[in-house]
Amino acid sequence: MVVTGEASGDLHGANLIRAAQGIDPELSFFGVGGEQMAAAGCEIIIPGKTISVMGIVEVIGHFPIIWRTFQRLKKILQGEQRPDLLILIDFPDFNLRLAAVAKKLGIPVLYYVSPQVWAWRRGRVKNIAKVVDRLAAILPFEPPLYAGLDIDVEYVGNPLTDQVQISEEREPLLRRLGIPSGSPVVGLFPGSRGTELRYNLPTLLATARIVMQEHPSVHFLCPVASTLGTERLGAAIAEAGGADLPLTLVAESVYNVANACDAVLAVSGTVTLQVALVGTPLLLIYRVAPLTYAIGRHLIKVPFIGLPNIIAGQEVAGEFVQDAADPQLLGAELNAILSDPAHAAALRQGLALVREKIGPGGCSERVAQMAVEMSRGQVRRKGQSC
Repeated sequence: MVVTGEASGDLHGANLIRAAQGIDPELSFFGVGGEQMAAAGCEIIIPGKTISVMGIVEVIGHFPIIWRTFQRLKKILQGEQRPDLLILIDFPDFNLRLAAVAKKLGIPVLYYVSPQVWAWRRGRVKNIAKVVDRLAAILPFEPPLYAGLDIDVEYVGNPLTDQVQISEEREPLLRRLGIPSGSPVVGLFPGSRGTELRYNLPTLLATARIVMQEHPSVHFLCPVASTLGTERLGAAIAEAGGADLPLTLVAESVYNVANACDAVLAVSGTVTLQVALVGTPLLLIYRVAPLTYAIGRHLIKVPFIGLPNIIAGQEVAGEFVQDAADPQLLGAELNAILSDPAHAAALRQGLALVREKIGPGGCSERVAQMAVEMSRGQVRRKGQSC
């Protein structure tokens, strides 16, 4: 069983499934995910987008759906469909509770993508070690956080390094989309959750209008997350007053979209790391419910919120959080990138540090090997060999 509730987890899960079936073709997968996991051969029993929500206030509103989903999965773990292995991808508040259920039932648990214990609630490592057998960490500084605990934690590299592929270059892509050659192109990346749209989409669209004042020929590209869909995202843009903008929704490779852009304004999340690995100058924003932000600012203890900056150890992408995400300021920053090639080149150079810090590829294959071993009953705890 594989469980994830986010677009990034859907992508990582799909690549893991393909790699695992390459090692052992007899493996079968089912669980909670999206279109990409389904395309990889996973039987989706519950769409991940039904439980995809971020923020304390936002979770409260979706609690009945989340609770029903949890109870259904719990019954599956207890019943005839009991899996040989439970693979949990990110989505910690939901997945760690499911891990506890599996632990009591004796089902081995592989957790892929460590909860962000380095950012807040570091004490969670002890509880994680109690319910997870093996953890595949995707940031190089994470394994030491679990030192001394009875859990096998391995840095497997970052899954995005294996996925960075430009299958259609800028000019052919823009030509296919009907965008005139030579036009400035800015990416508006709104995130993968409905709550992110609610709090961030108006800022993205207002910023776009400011950019248009200085660059009237600009065109905007907006990738569509699998957890949202083109129809839902298009409706949200129209409802937010952006129907008249020169904006094209693109339901394909985020890497192709980022590569076709001169600059990207993105809601903080996994997609910012994808953009950074392509090397496109990047600004990131994040707005949540006021109460969520008020609580979070006292709990989160890191200098940056964006993955590119966290990995680089310095600000290589400008961060604009909550009230600082002002369209006038964001528009000015984007206009500076579009107007000054030297400035844009310097930003690209800074982003190169991200790829350097992440290291080599092969992440999906490493996690797949862990999954195959565990599905065969080779559960390894710290200090033991398979």
